Amino acid sequence: MPARLSLIIALLVGLALGIYATTPPAPRGIDAPVTQFSAARAMADIRVIAARPHPTGSAENAAVRAYIQQRMAALGMEVLTDSAPLSARSLKRLNRWSGRQDTAITLTNVIGILPGKDRSLPAVALMAHHDTVWGSPGAADNTTGVAASLEVVRAIKAAGQPERDLIVLLTDAEELGLGGAEHFFANNPLRNRIGAIINLEARGGGGRANMFQTSRANGEAMRLYATHAEQPAASSLAAFIYSVLPNDTDLTPALKGSYTAYNLAFIGRSGLYHSPLSTPETLDQGSVQDIGNQTLDLAGALLARDGIPSKAPDAVFFDWLGLVTVHYPAGLGWVMLGLAVLGFGWAARRDGAAGLGGGVLRFVGLVIIAGLLTYGFNWISLGGERGEYYDRLAAIPRLEGMAVLACLAAFALVIAPWRATTGAIAGFAAPLVLLASYGQAVAPTAAYVLVVPVLLAGLALAIPAGRARTVASIAAGALVISYMLPLGHFVMQGVGPDMPMAAVLPFVLTVTLILPLWAPIGQRPARLGAGLAAGLAVAIALWVQFDAPAETVAVYAVPPPE
Repeated sequence: MPARLSLIIALLVGLALGIYATTPPAPRGIDAPVTQFSAARAMADIRVIAARPHPTGSAENAAVRAYIQQRMAALGMEVLTDSAPLSARSLKRLNRWSGRQDTAITLTNVIGILPGKDRSLPAVALMAHHDTVWGSPGAADNTTGVAASLEVVRAIKAAGQPERDLIVLLTDAEELGLGGAEHFFANNPLRNRIGAIINLEARGGGGRANMFQTSRANGEAMRLYATHAEQPAASSLAAFIYSVLPNDTDLTPALKGSYTAYNLAFIGRSGLYHSPLSTPETLDQGSVQDIGNQTLDLAGALLARDGIPSKAPDAVFFDWLGLVTVHYPAGLGWVMLGLAVLGFGWAARRDGAAGLGGGVLRFVGLVIIAGLLTYGFNWISLGGERGEYYDRLAAIPRLEGMAVLACLAAFALVIAPWRATTGAIAGFAAPLVLLASYGQAVAPTAAYVLVVPVLLAGLALAIPAGRARTVASIAAGALVISYMLPLGHFVMQGVGPDMPMAAVLPFVLTVTLILPLWAPIGQRPARLGAGLAAGLAVAIALWVQFDAPAETVAVYAVPPPE
């Protein structure tokens, strides 16, 4: 099979699978079976709750709480409220938003309890916050979490009384500094009855709902998730990254306890984060279905008599295409790295190590040039300044295109004219093997993103040149592309406005897998391609810089007229 045809097959299959992996499930209608989650049923609550902004302390927020209490009562739940004064820090933020000088505001959590058969068993809690930021209806953040929790309760009740209590904790003042959650987990006696928590969040208005954080010692907790989540989206890499970032959700104060905990959120359509346009009409109902499906699957498993898992060493976990959750002990990564090294070593010994050093230099050059180009184009898009946060979120789709073009320009300069021998490919992969080994040593649950591609590349290269290696390289390339495409998309949504250079890692991993399929092109067309890609990237950067502020920008981020 011609090399270019093999590469095209790998790229097209990987691209198709990657698009599938990033697409939320179709929303179920109002006529869905009563034991299933229905986005259409949840949307009925979302339309009422997100009809207008309802920040803490407002009359609109009080009306939302009254509606939620009514809905909980209709579901047969015991309904409670839990109030506390807003902290000085939170009150200062609220006054800055409103322009007022209030001296005292009360936050109020709403709590519903669906009784289980054995009320002495530790309960399962669904948690979301019912307040919004100033000026945003908050259809996604976090009315989706509130409505999804109510729909999950309805579906669980329709399936029969659960074995243990199901508590729905809808907190207040999350947007002002987690006030409601901090008060509950510090003071409310119900906190001692809880054994497991599922927190629901959103930052944006669509995309796959990802399980991005767990409690510590999550080995058994992730085994339960992997067994029961039918359309999973989870990553121990995301969990590790989130653990080192200065970000918080309502789950943060809960994690000080010994609960088994999961945090789910979607972050697509990032421009709608805290936006006045975050309305029921702009909300992706597939995302509502996605977060509801996973929550119902997980809550149903936890509510079983022996459902709450015990503590076990943290595991590596990631989903593939939303079809299956791969999970394994973190130490297995060393075995995988050993097999990768054996594969590269065997291939170099069989075919010769010529070009090994050149491969290393090509890798270093590709990383440096791709990193400098993405950084430079991003600098242009910012005009050398920091940029307005919410406007940058709205620009993410264009910034993704800019990053892709920067990486393609680097590829055209460094890789396109190169005829890589087996030894050169092994040399190209050598820095990744070292980086994967370092990652395995310091962050074993996150290192899989390096370890697995390196393993696949080593095993494919170990096969003698011929049809079998081509088929193996196509399969390995398609598998890695199908994961790296969603990963790159997720990275750009998460940190792209500030650090588009992070997209270089998925890019170089993809290049490593397609090298055995690459047929070199001449220097002149390679340079022309690099220039074209760079020119388009500059055009996008200038578009982002000089475009008017997005209409989605949060109202409190817009300077008042002078």
